[in-house]
Amino acid sequence: MRSSYAGLVSEALMDQTVTLMGWAHRRRDHGGVIFIDLRDREGLVQIVCDPDRAAMFATAEGVRNEFCLKVVGKVRARPAGTENANLVSGKVEVLCHELEVLNASVTPPFPLDDENLSETTRLTHRVLDLRRPQMQKNLMLRYRVAMEARKYLDERGFIDIETPMLTKSTPEGARDYLVPSRVNDGMFFALPQSPQLFKQLLMVAGFDRYYQITKCFRDEDLRADRQPEFTQIDIETSFLGEEEIRSMFEGMIRHVFRKALDVELGDYPVMSYADAMHRFGSDKPDLRVSLEFTELTDVMADVDFKVFSTPATTKGGRVVALRVPGGAEMSRGEIDGYTEFVKIYGAKGLAWIKVNDVAKGREGLQSPIVKNLHDAAIAKILERTGAKNGDLLFFGADKAKVVNDGIGALRVKIGHSEFGKKAGLFEDRWAPLWVVDFPMFEHDEEGDRWVAVHHPFTAPKDGHEDLMDTDPGACVAKAYDMVLNGWELGGGSVRIHRAEVQSKVFSALKIGPEEARQKFGFLLDALQYGAPPHGGLAFGLDRIVTMMAKAESIRDVIAFPKTQRAQCLLTGAPSAVDEKQLRELHIRLRNAVAAQG
Repeated sequence: MRSSYAGLVSEALMDQTVTLMGWAHRRRDHGGVIFIDLRDREGLVQIVCDPDRAAMFATAEGVRNEFCLKVVGKVRARPAGTENANLVSGKVEVLCHELEVLNASVTPPFPLDDENLSETTRLTHRVLDLRRPQMQKNLMLRYRVAMEARKYLDERGFIDIETPMLTKSTPEGARDYLVPSRVNDGMFFALPQSPQLFKQLLMVAGFDRYYQITKCFRDEDLRADRQPEFTQIDIETSFLGEEEIRSMFEGMIRHVFRKALDVELGDYPVMSYADAMHRFGSDKPDLRVSLEFTELTDVMADVDFKVFSTPATTKGGRVVALRVPGGAEMSRGEIDGYTEFVKIYGAKGLAWIKVNDVAKGREGLQSPIVKNLHDAAIAKILERTGAKNGDLLFFGADKAKVVNDGIGALRVKIGHSEFGKKAGLFEDRWAPLWVVDFPMFEHDEEGDRWVAVHHPFTAPKDGHEDLMDTDPGACVAKAYDMVLNGWELGGGSVRIHRAEVQSKVFSALKIGPEEARQKFGFLLDALQYGAPPHGGLAFGLDRIVTMMAKAESIRDVIAFPKTQRAQCLLTGAPSAVDEKQLRELHIRLRNAVAAQG
């Protein structure tokens, strides 16, 4: 058996004989002395193989990268000047006495220290990719985060209760993954989008404080921060109010960052949804970027420039400016690049004004749109934005969603750019935030109906219950999201615990009594038996670890992720199945090509 992990060999083991096991990360022959960097999950240690021990040295000559080895040797100090400060073992090396090849390796398809691998190559050979030190660090970090969350919750009386993976299909905002039932012809289970309904039922059942680190499934279009299956730290508690819930789980995230990353998160400002959208165009603003919107909708109502006046006078329209200090130095090419960028979000273009000399008013401005704005509008623009000489003003004018999405993304892009960092528009720090008071409903123009912003089990603010009948758009929810550096780490709400209030929500969503009974009858029944006030939230474990690891994608912190086409390149899933399996499930494929096993 090994006596230590290779990566943990240090001066504390000086002059001791150690037994190590791991993989040959690199082998170097230096004029008759062979050096092997032995790697395991904790890191590397340098093994020195002298020709004095002939049998051992002969074995070392045959070692190649990724051979699995057993090493017995003596820990000694590295020669002066050869220390490696980046390694725990950097001041020592192991003089090899015995060397055994536990298993040879074929030549790997790529060097493990190659940092420019394509993601396709990495995911196809994921087992080898996971051997790379960075991936080992990522998954070890993931483990520590999960363990620290468990410790925090356990100390506060939360108990881990599993909920079903095969459940009923219910509308929760995304497509369900469906599983056909072999023994119930024509019937389907759904994989859970979240344990939402079950954790509420556990509150009714009196368990008081529940948590679970669990898989959730959503059949939706993928992005860098999405997977068809993802992991939530799912939490629910009874008899606590909204602020108490937020305080408790803000404490959990602080604890996790402190213990797993040795980071102390600073202040947690609380911002309303309305304020976040007004100032940043986003319900998850990145507060590291100092840029903010300036509202100009009222100012542009009477200008001759239809690009501004039409949305300013149309219901649901919005006109804003984004002042970029020092931005006048941007070239026309850079501005054109930003114009193309906002078009991704549905914007038709991007108007701009360079402020050369504020004191000169119109004459001190440079822009093709200035001639279309009257003097009063120009004066108001300069006043409200606080424009100074050398600034650049960008404008968004369209439906509010287009403006918020486009200019909100532009704000972040400029802030994170080299220009933004050089101009001091970005502060490299951890910037947490609570966003609260979300609207209960948003209007689906295509379906001409109200839909739940979070989910239909979110409680309205006290006194807003009747608004669900008279003015659903004005109804505010007891909902909250935790945001960090522009990412939503988690979100939740106080839940509805009275059946009559739940019925009002279903009515606002045009879910009739029969449909509600069919889809949620088990929940409505449970609420009648003295359901306690309860609430909770769910954190995205993948996202938390991605941020901590400063990884580019959540795929870098998941052991066996899917691609953006929801495929596993390692195993070949999803795959076709044979006709016998389909017949057992009472399924016939509609396309002409039968599935092959």
